[in-house]
Amino acid sequence: MSIQSKARREAKKRKVEKARNLARANAPAIEPHAELRDPQGQLLAGIVRRADVWVLGMNGQIAGSSDSAAEVLMMIKRAAKLHEANGQPVRLVYSDELRDFAEMEAAALNMSLDDYEARLEAEMKAAAEGEEPPPSVAADAASVDADNSSSD
Repeated sequence: MSIQSKARREAKKRKVEKARNLARANAPAIEPHAELRDPQGQLLAGIVRRADVWVLGMNGQIAGSSDSAAEVLMMIKRAAKLHEANGQPVRLVYSDELRDFAEMEAAALNMSLDDYEARLEAEMKAAAEGEEPPPSVAADAASVDADNSSSD
């Protein structure tokens, strides 16, 4: 084996590593916004924001994503309630930014965040039971958008 061939292999490895690092640097940043932990500190669920999409992760896997901060916040709160109902104490911590975005969404529909979450919960419960869901929050949002665009 010649010294030159080893130098070429090493140069090729450095070039590949440099390209990989550049790709990571150009990737959209992931912003952590919420975490649900058990008393031992183990992460059970979390919410991150990447490229303006809220992503909910549970048990090390992506459980869902949404453009709606209120939806993902309600889902992680629901997971916390389910753990508590099963006798497993948990700690939920979320960012002010996540809360503020969720409150803005609710305010756009002339609702409080608690009312908005109750409505989403009722929709999910009705869907799980195969019933006719109450009027959709998404339909309300569409009507608010339509009202706002027609007033321009």
